[in-house]
Amino acid sequence: MESAVVVAAPSGELEEAVRLGHAFAAGENRARTLQARPGNIATPSHLAGEARRIADEAGLEAEVLGPAELKAEGMEALLAVSRGSDEEPRLIVLRHRGAEPGEAPLVLVGKGLTFDAGGISIKPAKGMEKMKYDMSGGAAVMGAMWAVGRLGLPVNVVGLVPSSENLLSGSATKPGDVIGSRAGKSIEVINTDAEGRLILADALDYAARWSPAAIVDCATLTGAVVVALGHHRSAVLGSDEELIAELRDAGDAAAQPCWPLPMGPEYRKQLKSGVADLRNVGGRPAGTITAACFLSEFTGGTPWAHLDIAGTAYGSTKKPYLRNGPFGRPCRLLLEWVRARASS
Repeated sequence: MESAVVVAAPSGELEEAVRLGHAFAAGENRARTLQARPGNIATPSHLAGEARRIADEAGLEAEVLGPAELKAEGMEALLAVSRGSDEEPRLIVLRHRGAEPGEAPLVLVGKGLTFDAGGISIKPAKGMEKMKYDMSGGAAVMGAMWAVGRLGLPVNVVGLVPSSENLLSGSATKPGDVIGSRAGKSIEVINTDAEGRLILADALDYAARWSPAAIVDCATLTGAVVVALGHHRSAVLGSDEELIAELRDAGDAAAQPCWPLPMGPEYRKQLKSGVADLRNVGGRPAGTITAACFLSEFTGGTPWAHLDIAGTAYGSTKKPYLRNGPFGRPCRLLLEWVRARASS
């Protein structure tokens, strides 16, 4: 043995540090395990089953909305994305009741697109196998909720994962279709490969039922974010500068940094439609920003932030402690943010 590291601290502090470290690592590894499963296994119904298992292990409440419930809720956008697949969509709900019943919860929303072929606007064959990772946001939320429950954090938290497949068939949604949404807004579908924002739109609107203190969503949403920030930082955008600052601090503390991008009316104009309230894409310029602008239309005025993790959720790495493939990001960021809110 060439060297040894001795950690000395009062026993209570050391035990708490170990407890936190284990929860952060185990929560992220839960997310990575879900990410790694191929699309023929990790279907929406499979994710729903895993959510129930997580709830049992972590003392959470689990609810799963199937097609009938989604239709009753008016979630036409989520249902429209799933039309091309034989796999039925789900909306997964995980609840942690760590504070008084009247205390407004934090809501985490994660995109759970278990395989994304692009729909009628089909993706190129090269690299399509990586589209099993399009549920990375949902996996991160599920891992974070597991850790929140195991830590027993004194805060109310809701985790939402809208889940579907985006495939192509005779019943698939087509470019040019006009679809509805739970919020009552009509959407012109220009590109069926911009589907993540559609399933998130209904989930974000659904989140308003809890009158949350804040909503944070995370999604492998745009290729444009990789052009803007590469694979080192996630993008963060939103309606509340204080919330964005909190997420940046949490990202730095958890070694999962994020970087802010602007939003404004000049970008929202790109979503204008002649036949609906808005279109689902805003053209090539500022793709990450216009995607966030689209999501903001469904947040109901609640403090909200969006993490685009398309460049950071999976990939290759030279880090000795992390294998190539799924990274679990931004599970630790979300958990650190919830922990900071719980202690404030």
